[in-house]
Amino acid sequence: MIPKDLRYHQEHEWVRVSGQQATVGISHFAQDALGDIVFIDMPKPGAAVKAGQQIGEVESTKTTSTIYTPVSGTIAKINTDLKDHPEAVNSDPYSKGWMVTIDLSNAGEVEQLMTAAQYEDFLSTQKH
Repeated sequence: MIPKDLRYHQEHEWVRVSGQQATVGISHFAQDALGDIVFIDMPKPGAAVKAGQQIGEVESTKTTSTIYTPVSGTIAKINTDLKDHPEAVNSDPYSKGWMVTIDLSNAGEVEQLMTAAQYEDFLSTQKH
């Protein structure tokens, strides 16, 4: 259930790197804890972001949760499909439910994120 090819942040965001770009979304654990997602507020393309910075919010039927960027760079693209179909984050968090693509300014930050095995261990200490 935890894709092995991604890196993970302690706030439950995932990162998929391709060249100098990173695609970011929230993990299955996070979407499950949130419940049915009804709205996602995301940054505008072109915005400069720093690792650990708040970049948006996810609203669900239960609560509102902050989205943090695990990496620094410039927002290259947002998943505009989520405006009309935020439930894609629930049904497919690692593919159709991606949130933003970031042009990396410091690719070394990715190596500081958790591997799938480390994230799995981390999840064993977490509660919904």
